[in-house]
Amino acid sequence: MEKNVLLIDMYGVIIQESKGNFIPYTLSHFPEAEHQRLLGAFRQEQLFTRAGNGEMGAEEFLKKLGYADPVGAMKDYLENWLTLDAGFIPFAKGQKDFDLVLLSNDVAEWNRYLMEFHGLDQFFEDVIVSGQVHMRKPREEMFRYTLERLGRPARECVFVDNCADNLRAAKRLGIRTVHFNRDGEPYEGCQVKNFQELARTLAGKR
Repeated sequence: MEKNVLLIDMYGVIIQESKGNFIPYTLSHFPEAEHQRLLGAFRQEQLFTRAGNGEMGAEEFLKKLGYADPVGAMKDYLENWLTLDAGFIPFAKGQKDFDLVLLSNDVAEWNRYLMEFHGLDQFFEDVIVSGQVHMRKPREEMFRYTLERLGRPARECVFVDNCADNLRAAKRLGIRTVHFNRDGEPYEGCQVKNFQELARTLAGKR
């Protein structure tokens, strides 16, 4: 019998930092006189969002911010400023009822590095990242694309994310949802706070 699919987010779920730390990381690595320029690059020019949409690669993105060693900066940030949730690997190893699929908004090269650095590839049947497919959550087209790519109906999928807007978009298509609530964000549906709770909740959603 074919397993159902567990669509699972990276930031705020597998990685503890829900919003990432890249803006404070960047501000800490440049003199204060550069901070307004950098904030403009993030907010007005939306460089981070554009990189996360696959409009530019990680190296180009970091060079535009002013990093002299973009590869070194990427490795330093991903290795030292982000934290793998200690509960994820035991959860993934013990998950027998669902096929895991990563569904994440991220810079494509950053996702690949994180997956390799933490040894996560072994747990996923597929990896769908905004920087690779040029669309992002919470746009419904991202979820429609995911269902089509997997060849599965919405009713056979459960989506776990820390962002309520992402969950609502998925739910409108009939995907079952679980809010991984790290930040105390209001959500009207099913909520868990850690991977132990998630495992117990999923036992009732097979």
